[in-house]
Amino acid sequence: MRRLRRTWTIFSFLVLLVASSGNFAARAQTSPPANASTGAALTISGDVEKPLVLSLDDLRHMPRKTFSLKNPHDGNQETYEGVPLAELLKRAGVPRGGQMRAAASAYIVAEAKDGFRAVLSVAEADPDFADSEILVADTFNGAALGENDGPLRLVLPHEHKASRSVRMLHSLTVVSVSK
Repeated sequence: MRRLRRTWTIFSFLVLLVASSGNFAARAQTSPPANASTGAALTISGDVEKPLVLSLDDLRHMPRKTFSLKNPHDGNQETYEGVPLAELLKRAGVPRGGQMRAAASAYIVAEAKDGFRAVLSVAEADPDFADSEILVADTFNGAALGENDGPLRLVLPHEHKASRSVRMLHSLTVVSVSK
């Protein structure tokens, strides 16, 4: 278990190092589709087949899931509803399942409107690879997310700490380490 934590820490550091390099900046400048509306809630770009710009209404019409979890800070039960991250990546054309070998060296940078970023691997977002069930939530306890948390939040219900639960989520950038 200790070796796994150390390996994960090293992996996370390397991913952040790669993400901060000039190479990442060039990839992250992938243009959104020409039909992008200014009311976009979420942009999915980078090394994807189909860059997406999604409104809250678009997200409400996609397959949805609900998760209840305990807040690690105050112990209260919380319920989030939204679209599984795997569904969004599938729609953007990110390899998954049997094609996972092609995406095994790819990662996702989830960015908030306030500049906060979190990194996760594409593999951990794939239900054929891991039981992580990551959610792009638009509701909290049955209501729209508040101004300080929304309109979207990345929720990782199986993590013990909420440090990668990105509030005010506005973009997901997929980056392949090698092609």
